Amino acid sequence: MARARRKRKPDAAPQPEPELPVEVPADPYAEFGGREWGFAWLPDAEAEVVNEGALHALVKQWRHGRATRTLGDVLSDAYIALFSVVMIGAMVVNVIIGSQHASAACETAACLNGRMLVPWGLYFALGALVLSAARLFGPVLASAAEGFFLLDAPIARRPVLRGRLWAAVAGAAVVAAALTAVVTGVAGEPVDVIAAWSAASGVTASALVGWAAWEQSRDRVRLLRIAQAGFAIAAAATLLLMVAVAAALTHVDPPSWLRLVPWALAAAGGIGTVVCLAAAYRRLEEFNRSRLTSGGSLVSGLQGAMFALDLGLARDILVDREAIARGHVRPVRGRGTGSRALIWREAQRLLRFPRPLLGLAGAALAPYACDAIGLAAMTPFLAAVALMVALIPMLGTLRVLSRTRGLARAFPLSTGDLRVACTAVPAALAVIWAGATLPAFAGVVAATPRDLGVAAAMALSCALAGLAAAVRWQNAKPVDFGVPMMATAGGALPPTLIFNLIRGFDVAALITAPLLLGVAPIWSLGIGAAVLLFMRAGINWEDLSEEAKQSRRQLDEVKAARR
Repeated sequence: MARARRKRKPDAAPQPEPELPVEVPADPYAEFGGREWGFAWLPDAEAEVVNEGALHALVKQWRHGRATRTLGDVLSDAYIALFSVVMIGAMVVNVIIGSQHASAACETAACLNGRMLVPWGLYFALGALVLSAARLFGPVLASAAEGFFLLDAPIARRPVLRGRLWAAVAGAAVVAAALTAVVTGVAGEPVDVIAAWSAASGVTASALVGWAAWEQSRDRVRLLRIAQAGFAIAAAATLLLMVAVAAALTHVDPPSWLRLVPWALAAAGGIGTVVCLAAAYRRLEEFNRSRLTSGGSLVSGLQGAMFALDLGLARDILVDREAIARGHVRPVRGRGTGSRALIWREAQRLLRFPRPLLGLAGAALAPYACDAIGLAAMTPFLAAVALMVALIPMLGTLRVLSRTRGLARAFPLSTGDLRVACTAVPAALAVIWAGATLPAFAGVVAATPRDLGVAAAMALSCALAGLAAAVRWQNAKPVDFGVPMMATAGGALPPTLIFNLIRGFDVAALITAPLLLGVAPIWSLGIGAAVLLFMRAGINWEDLSEEAKQSRRQLDEVKAARR
């Protein structure tokens, strides 16, 4: 029986799904389409007058409310600070009294006339220093937070900035007067001369700061640069005249009215302070916010460097600020290969920016000035320190290569060869400095002449001391905060942190110690040569540690192979 076959029905076509209607959301801002969005006060509300002083006090309260130190900690620190000030003040007074007694030996006309010019040179030098600091920092400044929170707000700037202006003027007056009193006292001047020149220097410094603030409101620095150069030239000319008078190369017959000049300068400085301070106060609303915050950021950076007692870092911040202000320079092609290429680059850098040569010339006058004012016993150490300060700006490449090990490894030279190449140009300048200061060590200014060979050995020893101190100052490693700390009243500190303040001065004192003790200069030459050889070789503890680890690893591999 045959099965009936069923016919297969074809698959039915899929039915399309019905499309749902798309709901377009309504514009949420449609009802505000014709409204003006300008800012306006409500009709029934009066504008609130902002008190700038209260706003500034609110900022200070916010800062003080987040303080992390208790009142007992503050009192403890104040006690330590007062004790330190009293102790250091007693030492300074003792030095001044001793200098006053020692000045009785200065009886010749040349010695008295040379010492009379010390306050003049200090007056002009402080004027140049005050103008340099005022031009660099502001002198009126504000922090970045204040620039963002206060100076951008629609409020008056005068209540916020007037305290900064008065503090800068008063601080310059106090610091300049104190420095003048100490230096003139050490030079052996009488009390009335000390008082007169202290008043003149303090009031003139305040006038210069007020003038710098007025120029800051107009965002100008050209006149400040010209005045700073004038003060610096006057200070150098006074120093040269003092050396010439002490060496009996010329004679100065001071008139009787010359003692009234510092009081006249003080009166002129007082008038200038009042005029410049009033002019700057009237233009406090015109100060540029970016100029104010620029000085504040620089002060913040220097504070961070000084918290670590790292003077090298502070100088790096100042050099970076100066490089930014300079902009760019024209590139110059180098010459040579290996160490000669680095030496040629150092010479090109010095020729491109020859300002450090002025410091070297000033350092060459240091031994002459020390003999002129009767400090012949301390001449070797002071001359070495002056040379160290003059050579530090010329060793920037050494600092970069010593702090950046990756860049140093990129050179096909050993560490010792790199250090020699970076110090070749400063070493040549140190030899030139020794030749320029040879007459001072030979006793041209002082009344006790020396043999020419002994004088040459002393000059070369001081040159070695200054060069080694500058290399030590620039080549020192940063403070390692990973080592075990030392408990102090100010908190936990690394043991090597305190040595940052005497870095460089210790090497200068070590090399010049035989000269200060009256020993033959050959000992200073030997110590200086040994110190320079040690600095050339150096001890890289990290490399030694890596070599020790590698040796231990090889020893372990040999032991494993024997098993």
